[in-house]
Amino acid sequence: MPRRSPRSRRKSAGAKLPQKSRVRSAPGSSRPTGGTSATRGAHAKKGARGSAAAAKKTTRKQAVLAKRPARAKKFTAPDPVRVRALLEGLHELYPDAKCALDFRTPLELLIATILSAQCTDDRVNKVTPALFATYRDAAAFAAADQADLEKAIHSTGFFRNKAKAIREACADIVAKHGGQVPRTLEELTALRGVGRKTANVVLGNAYGIASGIVVDTHVGRLAHRLGLTDESDPVKVEFALMRLVPRESWTLFSHWLILHGRAVCNARKPLCSACPVSGHCPKLGVTVSA
Repeated sequence: MPRRSPRSRRKSAGAKLPQKSRVRSAPGSSRPTGGTSATRGAHAKKGARGSAAAAKKTTRKQAVLAKRPARAKKFTAPDPVRVRALLEGLHELYPDAKCALDFRTPLELLIATILSAQCTDDRVNKVTPALFATYRDAAAFAAADQADLEKAIHSTGFFRNKAKAIREACADIVAKHGGQVPRTLEELTALRGVGRKTANVVLGNAYGIASGIVVDTHVGRLAHRLGLTDESDPVKVEFALMRLVPRESWTLFSHWLILHGRAVCNARKPLCSACPVSGHCPKLGVTVSA
């Protein structure tokens, strides 16, 4: 009997059961789905849920993108034509702009300006009538008792430092200027406790001398938002504005920005839709407006 090879023995080791023929789908057609109709229905429902979840995820992503702050605009050198139109618009908006501090003499304005640091003008105006009735000239302020002066100005905040600055500045006025508030920027800033901002307030509003532009919180903030300067230091902001604004408007310009910053151009959410000069404003740093 002829000997069989191991390969032939493996082939005939056991008979294979007949298998169900597999249906091949034509190219481009969908493959038949196996399983019962209930199973196919469950799969269909699961797919529907997946589509709904994907749509919900897309909607949520769009909402997040909508809330994301807009990309900040870059500062560019101010256009003289735009600046001129901006100044004309501010002048029309605030034709009666003036200093918000109440005063009758240069000395009263000097004292009120010192008190206005980190304090509202309204609060200062409530304190100064009684203060000026008690201390009528620079000599009286220079000779004032520190504790009594602190008590009189207590509600304006930082009363210890302010009382000391008032007494020392008035002592300098008496000793060096015969009791009269000086009329130059150099002499005013040489007084103890008097800086460039305070000196500009006194010269511009009490003497009508345009020595510079007062840069407070509102002026510095709006100067950047209006695209007039990208400086942040108050002195650098002042010199940048002095090159753009005509000298005869230096004093009024600070009043315009202060009034506009309080009434319309708020720090957090400016009222751009109601702003008459919005067309001349690049809105630098504005991400949310009304």
